[in-house]
Amino acid sequence: MTGRYVVGFDEIDERQVAVVGGKGAHLGALSRIDGVSVPAGCCVTTDAFRRATAEVPALDDRLDQLCRTRPDDREAVRTISAEIRRAVEGTAVPDDVATAIIRALADLGEHAAYAVRSSATAEDLPTASFAGQQDTYLNVVGPAAILAHVGRCWASLFTERAVTYRLRHGIDHRAVRMAVVVQRMVLPEAAGILFTADPVTGNRRVASVDAGVGLGEALVSGLVSPDVFAVRDGAIVRRTIAAKRRAVRAVPGGGTRIETVDPARQEQPALTDAQVLRLVRLGRLIEARFGRPQDIEWGLVDGDFQILQSRPITTLFPVPAVDDGQNHVYLSVGHQQMMTDAMKPLGLSMWRLTAMAPMRSAGSRLFVDATRHLATPTGRAAFLDLMTRSDPLTRDALETILERDDFVPTLPDPGPAGPPAGLPPATIDTDPAIVTALVEGSRDSVAALRRDIRTRSGPALFDFLTEAFEEHKRVLTDPLSIQAIMAGMEATWWLNDNLGEWLGEPNAADTLTLSAPGNVTSEMGLALLDVADVIRPYPEVVAFLRDVDGDDFLDGLPKLPGGVEARDAIAAYLDRYGMRCVGEIDITRPRWSERPSTLVPLILDHVRNFPPGAAARRFEQGRQAAERKAREVLTRLRALPDGADKAERARRMIDRVRTFIGYREYPKYGIVSRYLVYKQALMAEADTLVRAGVLADREDVFFLTFPEFREAVRTRRVDRRLIRERADTFRAHQALTPPRVLTSDGEALTGAYRRGDVPSGALVGLPVSHGTVEGRARVVLDLARADLDPGDILVTTHTDPSWTPLFVAVAGLVTEVGGQMTHGAVIAREYGLPAVVNVPGATRLIRDGRRIRVHGSGGYVELLP
Repeated sequence: MTGRYVVGFDEIDERQVAVVGGKGAHLGALSRIDGVSVPAGCCVTTDAFRRATAEVPALDDRLDQLCRTRPDDREAVRTISAEIRRAVEGTAVPDDVATAIIRALADLGEHAAYAVRSSATAEDLPTASFAGQQDTYLNVVGPAAILAHVGRCWASLFTERAVTYRLRHGIDHRAVRMAVVVQRMVLPEAAGILFTADPVTGNRRVASVDAGVGLGEALVSGLVSPDVFAVRDGAIVRRTIAAKRRAVRAVPGGGTRIETVDPARQEQPALTDAQVLRLVRLGRLIEARFGRPQDIEWGLVDGDFQILQSRPITTLFPVPAVDDGQNHVYLSVGHQQMMTDAMKPLGLSMWRLTAMAPMRSAGSRLFVDATRHLATPTGRAAFLDLMTRSDPLTRDALETILERDDFVPTLPDPGPAGPPAGLPPATIDTDPAIVTALVEGSRDSVAALRRDIRTRSGPALFDFLTEAFEEHKRVLTDPLSIQAIMAGMEATWWLNDNLGEWLGEPNAADTLTLSAPGNVTSEMGLALLDVADVIRPYPEVVAFLRDVDGDDFLDGLPKLPGGVEARDAIAAYLDRYGMRCVGEIDITRPRWSERPSTLVPLILDHVRNFPPGAAARRFEQGRQAAERKAREVLTRLRALPDGADKAERARRMIDRVRTFIGYREYPKYGIVSRYLVYKQALMAEADTLVRAGVLADREDVFFLTFPEFREAVRTRRVDRRLIRERADTFRAHQALTPPRVLTSDGEALTGAYRRGDVPSGALVGLPVSHGTVEGRARVVLDLARADLDPGDILVTTHTDPSWTPLFVAVAGLVTEVGGQMTHGAVIAREYGLPAVVNVPGATRLIRDGRRIRVHGSGGYVELLP
């Protein structure tokens, strides 16, 4: 097919995207499905596009310029794309291409009316639909007009919206080619769109039909509102019938016009119920052919449905692959781990191999199956109670599903039995030695891993790692460790619940946990203040760090006065905390020890914003505030009826929370410490594969699973095409927002707050650290680009331990994701920062620089004038 300028639909299918673009390839495949009618047509191929654009003056120079342009530089994008478009449109269709098009029209009907549609090689793909990014022309009549519109379709590859879309999706403009679909025009009584999955909820069992009278262009352009039908399991479950006062019709001789609909027809449905159900059955045929939900354009002509186009719905969140015919309810792991970003295949694979619970992946994120926890009345009640404390939005989403009695069948509670095997005993002594022993045991395990892995390489390394993962899980699931974590959390809940009831004081534990001992994450934040103290006296070092533009800057420091001290302070910090990074549960993310320049802006902010000795003072102030609060609470309790008993119970819980709440952060520190050791060994193997010519780049292994990586090392072979496909899929998944709850039907739920006790216009969230603070909102999406002044309030999507150094520099915290016991909440309480988490859309609704008031006890954020 190479070298041909025009091909018929009967010659192509979805494998010819490079020749006829996404739209053309799909039309060819559609025309081969039994029972599906597609109007006849042909495709002007990408070879014709290459032939034509080869004659466009200075096109390569303009494309180079466009590739260097940032997607947010709208003026440059607009200017350059307009220049290219004018140049393409101003170039005549080459004679040999025109001859091929006219010959194809003679076979199809030279004087018939046609739709002329763009069909780019990077549209209608599983990972990027490009819907609406290029142009379509309807009712084009005559060879001359068709040739002119083919040229316009070629030029539409460079509309501002298409160029911006490619820039944002990382698609090279020079790699994209434009084919053109020339298809016999149909004049439908009704037309519209069929989605074979609900485009709003994502439910794959619900199809949605939008229908109007006349050409579908009226719906696509927003000229009229459609009739909307929802169909589930072969029955219409919801319908909305719109008034149809206008329609777009074809004009004899070419073009379209808007007409007034006959008043008698205006209130009538565009389709009968039987037609809606027949259309959905056709949609299921098409969906089965392409293997994923489809967005289908259709027209009703003489009582028969004509399929005009089909593309994948790329905005749906994927569903975990399970084929057991049962309903499942999945919870997002990322919302619990404070890392909702997409993860690369190696990261997903490694976390699943080392996690405490079985997990499934979808959309480059991890999910756990909660169905069995929700199946019995007792299990359901306990699980929902846990969600109330950790993430009320997840609880609300779960309740939405459970209200449908048919989705999660209720099973009887099991008979009386002892505690489940493997769970720790119900109580634990309040003894600091327990935490000391657990920490020492974790350190010894990591030290043994470092020692034993040094001599392993090749296939033997992967054998060793498989055993190391079992030790990893043993440390993680140590009953005493779990018991210590729960002791701190339950003591916090007990204090908040009972002191709230007895003293009318909400969130009292927030102050009682200030500067709790042994919290490795809060210590990490304060330790960076100590690094700033070492650097602050040396202005040449400070100036040098301001100009850092790479990760080898530590080598240059010793040349400066004070540089040796600065280097040693940073190196010591990296030795203790260099395994951390943003998104640290994904082993493919660069660690601070691999990219130390990430810390430089934070160090410079601390040098600028804090006096010497700030770390020790802050910790001591917090400790004293916690002690004062404990004395105050106990004194007030003793004055109550049964006060001595209440005070003694509260004292034991205060001791317990001070003993164990800091340990809450240590297991995660142990996990990422082991992850750095794993990664260093694995990347050495990746380098070996690069030297052997097996891989083009060491980070290509990030797109392999652990077993695939192991096989590549054993065989010295890898499927580079698979790596490219995985990279494309990952980029597409990065743009998706993962839901808190996902069902096996594909329904994505995020939950909602149901409160009426907040000021109008306030943003509602979860209160996790008491107090009220007012200040300038700084919306920070990239830790390395944070620019904070004292008194600022940090607003971001989510925080993991790597964000802790920012906490010492801000006055409050607002996040889109989080819970009472997630890292950000724990550290906010330890540092005494008012904090509200789980605020939907916070980074979008709060403008950077706007003054806000954070109500850390009330759980809401006010946007101030």
